[in-house]
Amino acid sequence: MSAPPPTPSEGPDTTEPLYLSWEEIGLATATLAQQTAAAGVPQAVVGIVRGGLIPAVWIAHRLGVHDVRTIEVTRTTSDDINAAKAPLPTLRNPASLGDLTGLDVLLVDDIAGSGTTLAHTARIVQELGPARVRTAVLAVNRANWPAGPEPHHRIDHIARQTATWVVFPWEEQHDQR
Repeated sequence: MSAPPPTPSEGPDTTEPLYLSWEEIGLATATLAQQTAAAGVPQAVVGIVRGGLIPAVWIAHRLGVHDVRTIEVTRTTSDDINAAKAPLPTLRNPASLGDLTGLDVLLVDDIAGSGTTLAHTARIVQELGPARVRTAVLAVNRANWPAGPEPHHRIDHIARQTATWVVFPWEEQHDQR
């Protein structure tokens, strides 16, 4: 992977979630856009529904990319903090991607815990024939990351890393804090 090393993990391991602000999301999307542009501006940006939609659109705007698409893949069984994960990601409406043949594609999600959803989705996108697929996430939750390759060896662009559950400003739990 071509990404520069991501920021170090933030803070000690904790069970308290990290609540990100809109300002922090703005900074993270700017970081991802800069990392992405350094390796070439993609022709299409694909957001993983639901959490990856907002950062995908924001990154696309920052890069001047007008082709924004979605794919619905999830492992989390609910919106609760520390919600359980299904063993395998679930795909819905794969036709929403359209024709990606020959395109340079950036696949975006909000969070990577184990990296399974992102890797699974990248394989689905790759099967549609793009010239290149890169991955980007706002945050990696190192508390859930499996042993083996470090996140920056499996994910092309990472804005930040943490050691706890992340709550984004578009999530209901953010308002309940």
